[in-house]
Amino acid sequence: MASLTAEEVQRYKRHLVLRDVGAPGQQKLKAARVLVIGAGGLGSPVITYLAAAGVGTIGVVDDDRVSIDNLQRQILHRTEDADRLKAESAQDGVRRINPLVEVEVHAERINASNALALISRYDVVADGSDNFATRYLVADACYFAKRPLVYATLGSFDGYISTFKPHERDPEGNPYPTLRCIFPEPPPAGLVANCEEVGVLGPVAGVVGTLQATEVIKEILGLGESLAGRLLIYDALAARFENVSISWDPDNPLSGRKPTILDLSAHGSIAGPACAAE
Repeated sequence: MASLTAEEVQRYKRHLVLRDVGAPGQQKLKAARVLVIGAGGLGSPVITYLAAAGVGTIGVVDDDRVSIDNLQRQILHRTEDADRLKAESAQDGVRRINPLVEVEVHAERINASNALALISRYDVVADGSDNFATRYLVADACYFAKRPLVYATLGSFDGYISTFKPHERDPEGNPYPTLRCIFPEPPPAGLVANCEEVGVLGPVAGVVGTLQATEVIKEILGLGESLAGRLLIYDALAARFENVSISWDPDNPLSGRKPTILDLSAHGSIAGPACAAE
């Protein structure tokens, strides 16, 4: 593992004095490759904190462009970035935060044909996508690629975070759950209002995205208790967090005893926004 340069020692010295991080942990961060799906309301704080922490390579997947009405919550972008590709704007944002970090721009929509190859290039995936089709595709692809997925989604005043790593087993010897253990299938189109219809309080995206970045760093470093097997719920209006235990469903269609989803062929074209992740 590559040693830290004098510049890195200076930049990351608050990490280096942490007993549970230190130089070995910072070297792990430097060597890590994280793929962030979406550079919007969740992706902005995720990318910002991963870059500041010194994650060596951050891949950014987003084919959308910055618009002025994004900026109330998508804090990685500036007013002058309007109409630019979000992935490219995010790359410039990372350079401003930490020029020692490499950003790999994927200005494309993740789909069934490219998901496995893309995800397999990275160690950890953080999903900040804004529609159910993409979320289920990413979750299924991470399952087949055996990559941990740090998942988050937003409501208007709340957020939900979990870590899915079904390729590992819990203390009872069962696989950790997947997204499909909680919700076997996405809801019907139109059932859940999108962000343009119901809105989202900007700082809520910041809180949830920051928690998501923390869980990514914990996975890289092997620190603390993972959110695998748990769903963390943040209620901004009540100023309250709640932990809900989730477990492997042996009847789920992906990782159950008799799976019916054997590859990504069931995923067609990716639909438009179905909820307020961005």
